[in-house]
Amino acid sequence: MTIAIIGGTGPQGKGLALRFAKAGENVVIGSRDGARAAETAQELQQTLPTGSGEITGMDNITATGKATRLVILAVPFSAHNATLESLKPVLGGKILVDIVVPLAEGNPKAVAMPAEGSATEAAQALLGDEIPVVGALHNVSAVTLNKLDQRINCDILVCGNDLDAKNTVMESLKLLDVTSYNAGLAESARCIEAITPILIRLNISKAVPFSHAGICIQAPDH
Repeated sequence: MTIAIIGGTGPQGKGLALRFAKAGENVVIGSRDGARAAETAQELQQTLPTGSGEITGMDNITATGKATRLVILAVPFSAHNATLESLKPVLGGKILVDIVVPLAEGNPKAVAMPAEGSATEAAQALLGDEIPVVGALHNVSAVTLNKLDQRINCDILVCGNDLDAKNTVMESLKLLDVTSYNAGLAESARCIEAITPILIRLNISKAVPFSHAGICIQAPDH
């Protein structure tokens, strides 16, 4: 399987590329600047152990076309819709995994949700029902993703309107050694995406003795 990560030169994109490649999957990272993506891919590849999957880099449209099934969108929200508009012609037959959180401009401790209700819903509205959108990986720290010697310290809430697409994404997330949960339809992203600024607030608080925290779904102890 080849996974495309659009916005793969950013912190979250690089961390996911490393994690999936370490698990043996081939990854192609996309950027508006294909040369930059290729350079970043080469740098990432050099940090991986022998036997890992291959990381390559190219422009966004070419990278999307190389994906077997999954295309992960990891761009800033300011570039969210414009990026999807450009990718829409080459997304047929693929699943768009939207990990974008619409953080408020100048204030990462708050969200500024689009009119559709969430970034995930905005993506689905823009792409149309024929291209399934799955929201996932919103609440994972980029710092944690890039520390390959440490296990990802949270569970993953997955949402979307297409059950088969969600199941495909959840199966792929097993490669990252995480537990994922079907959190419902795309509208659930309104709650899931809004968790991220809360975590950011906690992680930068001087009153909290840790950083880069995530959320876990705990079973009762009785």
